[in-house]
Amino acid sequence: MTDYDVIVAGGGLAGTVAAQSVAYYAKQGLSILVIDRSPKFMPGSKNVSGWICGDAVSKETVDYMTEHIKVPWTEPEIEHKVKGVMAFSPDRETSIPFDGEGYMLNRQKLPERQNERAQKMGIKFDFEINLTGLLYDDGQVNGVQGIDNQNKQPYKKTAKLVIDATGVTSMLRNQIKNTDKMEKKIDRKDIESTGRHIMYFDKGEEDLTEFDPDYCIIHLDQDIAPGGYAWVFPKGDNKVNIGLGVEKSRLEKRNKRLGKNDNVSTLINEYVERNRAIKNPRLSQDPEDKNNATGNFQVSVRRQNDCMVANGYIIVGDSAWMPKPLDAGGIGPALVAGTIIGKCAVDAIQSGDVTEKGLWKYNKEFINEYGYKTAGLELFRSLIQTLTNDQISYGMKHFLGHLDIEAISKGEHPDFSGLGKLGMIIRGALNKKLAKGLKYTTQQNKWLTDHYYNYPETPEGFYEWSKQLRKVLDESNAKLISFQN
Repeated sequence: MTDYDVIVAGGGLAGTVAAQSVAYYAKQGLSILVIDRSPKFMPGSKNVSGWICGDAVSKETVDYMTEHIKVPWTEPEIEHKVKGVMAFSPDRETSIPFDGEGYMLNRQKLPERQNERAQKMGIKFDFEINLTGLLYDDGQVNGVQGIDNQNKQPYKKTAKLVIDATGVTSMLRNQIKNTDKMEKKIDRKDIESTGRHIMYFDKGEEDLTEFDPDYCIIHLDQDIAPGGYAWVFPKGDNKVNIGLGVEKSRLEKRNKRLGKNDNVSTLINEYVERNRAIKNPRLSQDPEDKNNATGNFQVSVRRQNDCMVANGYIIVGDSAWMPKPLDAGGIGPALVAGTIIGKCAVDAIQSGDVTEKGLWKYNKEFINEYGYKTAGLELFRSLIQTLTNDQISYGMKHFLGHLDIEAISKGEHPDFSGLGKLGMIIRGALNKKLAKGLKYTTQQNKWLTDHYYNYPETPEGFYEWSKQLRKVLDESNAKLISFQN
C-alpha cells in the first residue's frame, strides 16, 4: 500500500499541469501529491529570484491544454496578449515572424491560480521539501525521499508512480538506478545561461525593432548575446520583460575577440542601456512582481531526453530537457507534455502496469505531437552558434523564402528553398560555407524527423533506434565543424 497513487516532484508549471492532467483523466479517482522545495508563497519558483523566464507562450499550446484537460488561463495570469514573435537579424534589415498569437504571463500570479485550481481538483501539496533521491522496491521506483526544510526532519512518501518535474539538473534523474535508456546528465554545451529584468520605462524613440507592444522581439547578435539571443517582450505599453541567453564557450570567444570580460548580468545591463525605445528603465515594484523582478537561470537547448520513462518514473518539462532548442522556449512544450502525461499515467495505473513498458506510450505520444522536430532544431542551433553577425544577416536576407518562414512560424526547421535559386551567385567564401551548412542541416533534418516518427513502439527497439540517432548526430556535428574550417 502506497501513500499516494501519484507523486509529482516539483510544483512549477510542468508539475502542476501534469498533476491537473492526471486528476482530469482519473476523474479525481486517484490520490495525487505535489511536492515543492519552495515556500507556499512562491510555489514552483526556480530559485530565490523567482520564476526566471521570458514569460511568453503561444496561444496554440495554451489552447491545446485547455481543449484536452479543461484548464483555462485568463487574467490576471495572462498579463498581456501579443500577435506573435519577430526575430531581427544583427543588421536589423530582416525580420522573421514566428509562433503566431501568444500571451505574456505573470509568473507570480500564474502559480497561485494553478495551485488554487489544483487544490479544487483534490490535489495535495507539500512545500519546503528538498528532495534528494528516489525510493525503490525490487527495481520499481515507488516514492521519493529528502528533507523537510521546515522541521529539518527526514521526508519519505511512497506512490505507484513518480512524475519528475524538478528541473534541468534534476537530482532524481541524475541518480536514477533502474534504467540505462534515460540520459542522466546534460552536456554543458547544451545549456545556456539566461537572465532578465521585468521593468517599467518611459517612452523613448519610436523604433519597432527595439520595442513593439504587439510583438515579442528577438535580436540575433553574436556581440550582444553570443550563442543565443536577446529579447524585448512587451508586458504592456510601458512594461517589458527584457533579457538574453548566452552559451558559455561562445561568450568566452566573444570576450576574447572584443577584449572584454562580460558576463550575463553585464550583457543584460548593456542591452537595456542601448535600447533607444526604452527610456529611464526601472525594475518593477508591482506587488505581483516583488519576488520576480530580476534574476539569472540556466536552460537547456537540446532535444528532449530520448527516453522519458523508467519503471514507476516519468520526467516532464525542464527535467526532460523540453525547451525548444532554437529559442529555449520551455512553457509550450511543458504544457503539451503535461497534458499528454495525464492519460498515459492514468491508463498505466488503472491497468496495473506502471513499468517502463506500461508507461512507454508517453514517449511516443509526445514525440508525435511535439518532439519529432527537436533534434533537427538542435542541429540548426549548433550551426547558428558558429556564425558571424554578417553571415546571420546575409542568410536571413538571401536564403529564406516564404515556405521557410512558414516552417519557422510552426517552430520547425526551414528548408532554405532560396539556396537553390541563388546557385553560384552567393558572394564570399564564408557565405558559401554558410549555404553548405544550411543545405546540410536541411538534409539531416529530414532524416531526423523521419527517425523520430519511427520511434520504437516498445522498449525493446530503443537501443537500435538510439544507436542510429547518436551516430547521425555525431556525424552531423562533425560535418558542421568542418564547414567552419
